[in-house]
Amino acid sequence: MRPALLIIDMINLFDFEGGNQLGVHALKACGPIATLRQAFADRNWPVLFANDNFMDWNQEFTDLVAKCRQHPGPSSEIAAVLGPKPGEYYVLKPRHSGFLCTTLPAILADLKLQELVITGVATDSCVLATVQDAHMRGYKVRVPQDCVAAQTPSRSTRAFALMRESMSLDTRGAKTVLRSLAAEQ
Repeated sequence: MRPALLIIDMINLFDFEGGNQLGVHALKACGPIATLRQAFADRNWPVLFANDNFMDWNQEFTDLVAKCRQHPGPSSEIAAVLGPKPGEYYVLKPRHSGFLCTTLPAILADLKLQELVITGVATDSCVLATVQDAHMRGYKVRVPQDCVAAQTPSRSTRAFALMRESMSLDTRGAKTVLRSLAAEQ
């Protein structure tokens, strides 16, 4: 079963209340996400972005990437590392979950994917909502703990507890998740 890497809301200006804190923590997750992304590319496994459009329906994902590259701080650093590459997929989402009112379910079905490695921000908001939707839809889900971020570590801790206890999800680090995926192929 071929997995997909789903990167949530990492292309982000972090220009909202609590955004500065989130940006600092997101920057720490950027390296492990980039490592996973390269490993997925090396194996020809799909990489997808589910990104907030911040209710600007006239903005394309590439426009947001360009804005982030020009924005000082974590936004530009993250966009430089995680900006989309040819062959990667993206959906713009109007709310928290990557599944709500997006083409994500259609893309996953078309690619015949049943397993997701979910990364990004915020652990206790958009990541959690997407994880719950994926789990309810029957996808096998993994959430590497070093590939997500929230405004505070305690918010991530609470979200991880919920993921592990109510959904029995694998939340080990990226390297361990990658080894596990490789062994299953």
